[in-house]
Amino acid sequence: METIEAIRTRRSVRGFTDESISDEIIEQVLDAGRWAPSGLNNQAWRFIVVKDPETKIALSKLTEYGPTIKNAQVLIVVFLDKDHMYNYTKDVQSIGACIQNMLLAIQSLELGAVWLGEILKNKDMVNKVLDAPEPYELMAVVALGHPARKERISDRKALSHLVFREKFGLHW
Repeated sequence: METIEAIRTRRSVRGFTDESISDEIIEQVLDAGRWAPSGLNNQAWRFIVVKDPETKIALSKLTEYGPTIKNAQVLIVVFLDKDHMYNYTKDVQSIGACIQNMLLAIQSLELGAVWLGEILKNKDMVNKVLDAPEPYELMAVVALGHPARKERISDRKALSHLVFREKFGLHW
């Protein structure tokens, strides 16, 4: 799949089949994430891969998106390793790029995923459930699997509403 096509066709998928995902596919997704840019190439992202149903149930109780967490074949829990930070804002931005790389890889592999951020309100409890190291700060959970077949459509604002020339107010 071409990059631009993957960008334009990627959608948040919250419903999954029970078809499993191989460790090789998970590794491809994680590998795409690690190639994101980061300040000083510090790569301060860390991942915990969750497949165990009991762990997914425990995590599902920490978010309004519990059914998505429980039904995903795999969860990639994404953290900032504060012991390897360069600059907090830049590192958080690079983790966003890392997650987007993974989402695009997932799309190109014809799988589905959703970037869950609402669970951040319970980040300390997530760390406890996962026994995450102390310096790991939760950034997101990526739930992925084979999408339940359902057409997903989305639209975007026109560029003329988002882009301005050097002088604010002059539309593109």
